[in-house]
Amino acid sequence: MKLHELQPHPGATKERKRVGRGIAAGQGKTAGKGHKGQKSRSGDRTMPPYFEGGQTPLHQRLPKRGFVNPHRVEYTPVNVKTLEKLFEDGAEITPEILAQRGLCSKNDRVKILGDGELTKKFTVKAHAFSKSAKEKIEKAGGSCEVIGK
Repeated sequence: MKLHELQPHPGATKERKRVGRGIAAGQGKTAGKGHKGQKSRSGDRTMPPYFEGGQTPLHQRLPKRGFVNPHRVEYTPVNVKTLEKLFEDGAEITPEILAQRGLCSKNDRVKILGDGELTKKFTVKAHAFSKSAKEKIEKAGGSCEVIGK
């Protein structure tokens, strides 16, 4: 048997701790909260786990590097070989259909990339196409349509 396996007998009850009832009770005077300080006071004064007692927080002390472009547009890449594998000849492919197949999330912008070979004819609607992907789709007899802004 280990310490973490110890538990009271079934049906046993433990009396609750009555704090602040005199020195003899064992939890008198400071009631187990120590002396003074924020955590000894009453009321909801819990601090977030990253609070460092007024010291400059770690995330502010670390140096900032580089540049973050606020206007960056993220695309979910989908390769031509994936379309070849998952869709039948003559299929119309849109971001909604790709999301249903689990290739992107519902609100993702999709960019079709040209990795792999394409033999089937597709009508592809996406937010962006690479030059090689556009060439391969049109060479196979399909069409590309850019949607969105």
